[in-house]
Amino acid sequence: MRIRAAVTDTSGGPFVVQAVDLEAPRPYEVLVRMAAAGLCHTDLSMQAIWPRRLTPMVFGHEGAGVVEDVGSAVTTLAPGDHVCLTFNSCGACEQCVAGHPAYCRRQATLNTSGGRGDGTTPLSRDGTPVHAGFFGQSSFATFALAHERNAIRVPDDLPAVVAAPLGCGAQTGAGTVLNRLRPEPGSSLVVIGAGGVGLTALMAALVSGCAPVIVIEPVASRRALAIELGATAGLDPKAADLVTNVRDLTGGGAHHIVDTTSRPEMLQRAVAFLRPRGDLALVGVGTTVAFDVMSLLTKGIRVHGVIEGDADPARFIPVLVDLHQRGLFPLDRLIAAFPFDNIGDAVAGMRDGSAIKPVLTFG
Repeated sequence: MRIRAAVTDTSGGPFVVQAVDLEAPRPYEVLVRMAAAGLCHTDLSMQAIWPRRLTPMVFGHEGAGVVEDVGSAVTTLAPGDHVCLTFNSCGACEQCVAGHPAYCRRQATLNTSGGRGDGTTPLSRDGTPVHAGFFGQSSFATFALAHERNAIRVPDDLPAVVAAPLGCGAQTGAGTVLNRLRPEPGSSLVVIGAGGVGLTALMAALVSGCAPVIVIEPVASRRALAIELGATAGLDPKAADLVTNVRDLTGGGAHHIVDTTSRPEMLQRAVAFLRPRGDLALVGVGTTVAFDVMSLLTKGIRVHGVIEGDADPARFIPVLVDLHQRGLFPLDRLIAAFPFDNIGDAVAGMRDGSAIKPVLTFG
């Protein structure tokens, strides 16, 4: 079928909306008519370094829409179902069986290889292959093919612009708190970076009963929003007395920190923010950081690397939907919607910080 997709023709090149052809679903695939697709920093960082041999390429990995057709072996979804698309996984390896599919043995092959797990791609342009299958979906398009495993049914009345970020950004922030750190009520938690991931980590900390919850963020409007959402304090990372302030607010140091920035200067200070035997969860990507190992040893700091919130999406996305419907996970407060054809404006809004969570809409 003929669809429209945002194609990146060269390594680091822009998203250009154009016509491409999409295959019919294979036995375990579902065809989804996109209603919304979140724009994530991962899309931009991968676009910047994407290998030339895997171009042209269609990105997008936070899709939401309605199932149009299903493959012959699909048993859990049917046409008309509303779905949130998330990362793909094999379902059979040790980590998948244990409920940790974000660490699937075939993670790279199924999500960032530029095609399906068997090396094929469902997209073409004038008979020439176009790489796809990004996070098992490539949802910067009017229609996308996903695997049955990474299409999660959501309520029909859940707005698509809310459903879309659940597949990655919201799942990452909230899951890091709820699935990995699992803080005790009354424990202190610091979030570094008040983007979409950081603010959903804040929401999850509040759901967990953490107190105080502190957000460190350079943009004043985002600090203000964090406080509106329930943060105890919003601190400027440029403040000279930042370490002292965090220690004072947390009664001697934080129990938990979620860092979304991966900025070396913040990660090195994060160790100073923590009390002995505190937890530092790293969810940012794209940098190398040197830690003072002695500080980690003497304080007994536990460092967690966390992908996708260590979530099993089939179980965890319904949890987030329930929290949202109960008013405890106000994800809609973070969203800025952009028409799909204006994807360049969404990218600009993400880069200049004016849009916390850009979401493309199709209509």
